[in-house]
Amino acid sequence: MEYVYAALLLHRAGKPIDEENVTKVLEAAGINADEARVKALVASLSEIDIDEAIKSSPAVMPAAAAPAAAPTAEEKPAEEEEKKEEEEEKEEAALEGLGALFG
Repeated sequence: MEYVYAALLLHRAGKPIDEENVTKVLEAAGINADEARVKALVASLSEIDIDEAIKSSPAVMPAAAAPAAAPTAEEKPAEEEEKKEEEEEKEEAALEGLGALFG
C-alpha cells in the first residue's frame, strides 16, 4: 500500500508519478523501495486517470446526509442484511480496483 500512497501523494502535490519520484517518496518515509514494484506501479498508473479513479471510488463518500429516523424492530433485520450486502459490494469493488493496478 505504501507504493500506492506514494503515488497518491505525488499526484496531490502535482508532481509527475515516475520511478525516480516514487522511490524518493518511499525512501523519505524510511522504506527501501523495490525497483520492480516501483516500475510495475508506474506502468500501471500511466494509463489511469487518478482523479477519475478517486471520484468513482466506493471509499469516497459524499457529504453526510441528514440523519434518518431510528428503524423499528421490524426494519432492523432487513437493514442489517442490506449493510452486509453493501460491505460485500465495497470489498469486491476494492479488490477489482487493486486488480487493475497489477494487470
